[in-house]
Amino acid sequence: MLPTVVWGTGNVGRAAIRAVEAHPALDLTAVLVHDPAKVGRDAGELGGLGRGLGVAATDDIDAVLAEGPRAVVYAASGDLRPDEALADIARAVRSGAVVVTPALYPLYDQRNAPPEFREPVLAAVADGGGSLFVSGVDPGWGNDVLPLLMSGLGTVVDAIRCQEIFDYSTYEQEESVRYLVGMGQPMEYEPLMLAPSIPTMVWGGQIRLMARALGVELDEIRETLQRRALDATVSTRTMGEFEAGTQGAVRFEVQGVVEGEPRIVIEHVTRIHPSCAPDWPAPPGGDGAHRVIIEGRPRIEITVEATDEGENRSAGGNATAVGRLVGAIEWLVDAEPGLYDALDVPLRPAVGRLGRK
Repeated sequence: MLPTVVWGTGNVGRAAIRAVEAHPALDLTAVLVHDPAKVGRDAGELGGLGRGLGVAATDDIDAVLAEGPRAVVYAASGDLRPDEALADIARAVRSGAVVVTPALYPLYDQRNAPPEFREPVLAAVADGGGSLFVSGVDPGWGNDVLPLLMSGLGTVVDAIRCQEIFDYSTYEQEESVRYLVGMGQPMEYEPLMLAPSIPTMVWGGQIRLMARALGVELDEIRETLQRRALDATVSTRTMGEFEAGTQGAVRFEVQGVVEGEPRIVIEHVTRIHPSCAPDWPAPPGGDGAHRVIIEGRPRIEITVEATDEGENRSAGGNATAVGRLVGAIEWLVDAEPGLYDALDVPLRPAVGRLGRK
């Protein structure tokens, strides 16, 4: 079995602990945490498994990497700390580990990533012989392998649209919801995630990745943005109240323009309550879904709803994103050391996991 470390125990890390524990080829040997209150706690508890795994969380990064783990699932956030996340990841790669993570947006399309992100990883690969695969938590498969697979079912493809549609009241990351995305803030507040060029920085790599797979040249990448205010104050289970008149819904697109037309589109429709922007697309089950639409002949539409941690669709999206990453570890271990993207790494069947608890 492959000794595997999970680094971080937030929304993504909890799912990563469960995914590694369930994988028959992987052995969870360590869990790294930043919060002193989590040090010493059992990984099974931190992962929400309801049983102990005999692996105590630690904050001793040097000691964990000195053990020479074969793989590291880097689940710490890179949203507000990209430089620190890059340094952590390069450190793990330099130790010789295969690293999988959603934390570094610029490396979704690693071939066209900025040098300041690409070069430290390549240097770490050369020094230590590890590898890196980055795929999105939104989740990546919904913006690369799934739409590309579906495009091959069409006779004529006019456009590809990838949608994430979510009620953010189910997303237990209040700082990101309120300040990064701006939910509950005055309408004049300018959230970082919605600032001009930021959506392209985050999702532009996936647009370029799909264009490369489809063999088309992009004229440019454009952004659109719509925001709606709450008509009434609403209360959420995990984040308290969001006041009337503050931002309650956001809809934006990152558009890959081909021959003057938006042909490859990643769209996010997010709300803090279903009552806001009821005319916008809504998920069938209420909380959240991912949808891919192939406009053409025939028109193809598929909606994916995933639940985890009870009926939490936000957690379900995280779990499927983590499943893609953890499921790639065996392939990466067998491949040459290097920097990989979603077009390199195949989506593999759940060999040995059918019926496994």
